[in-house]
Amino acid sequence: MPQNTSISTLLTQHEGELLAAWLREQTASGARTMRVLGEQDARDQSARLIAAFRAGLASGSTDSVDGAEWEQAREVLSTVSRDGAQAGLTPGETALFVLSLKRPLFALLRRQAGTDAEALGEDMWTATMLLDRLAVYTTEVAQRTRDEIIQRQQAEMLELSTPVVKLWEGILALPLIGTLDSRRTQIVMESLLERIVETGADIAIIDITGVPTVDTLVAQHLIKTVNAARLMGTECIISGIRPQIAQTIVHLGVDLQGVVTKATLADAFALALAKSGRAVAGVAR
Repeated sequence: MPQNTSISTLLTQHEGELLAAWLREQTASGARTMRVLGEQDARDQSARLIAAFRAGLASGSTDSVDGAEWEQAREVLSTVSRDGAQAGLTPGETALFVLSLKRPLFALLRRQAGTDAEALGEDMWTATMLLDRLAVYTTEVAQRTRDEIIQRQQAEMLELSTPVVKLWEGILALPLIGTLDSRRTQIVMESLLERIVETGADIAIIDITGVPTVDTLVAQHLIKTVNAARLMGTECIISGIRPQIAQTIVHLGVDLQGVVTKATLADAFALALAKSGRAVAGVAR
């Protein structure tokens, strides 16, 4: 009988015992999988993985865990890795879920092999190789999930950091904070154009008080946004032009192409009101 098939038979005979020992090992090893995923979910996934591990061994495929024979095991570990990553587990902590199976499995193999050192060595090597590869797989899935979460959060933060505010009827304001790059400029442009369509605004104030530096690239991004708004029939005013930024723009030789600029948002708002035929008047006391 092939060695890996004999391991599969052993797992079939002692599956419940191995599961109980593995759950105790997960608790003793300090792995956070059980605490983060919940005891019942961790138990269910552990039982599923033992069954999938047994099925993969029974197929006779031990050279890789990438084939169809190990698809069930990969599905279990993909679920554990994704759920763990979303709950805050690191890729290393997710890998411990698999690696903690080694000690109880090796104990079972030693008991079965008895004095047959050669058989024990073969069994342990097969089990070690497969569990290590499955552990690597969990880290890959966990890392991809973490990357997706980070990218999604960054996109959400970019959207939240570019609010388009209605200051008055026909007047919008877009306060920018932080560095402007190509990706963020695209979001800024889309947000502004969507609000222009929604409100029919004639004037939009782009406030760059919170933009730390303005270089040639940032200026080009601003010009693109202004030109896009113009195509929608909306005039733009750029506010927040501090002395340092004014000097930088002049030094770089950046041509803002006739864009109206103001030092403060208040000045820009006053100009926008004037352009729309309105004015702010004090109330007599």
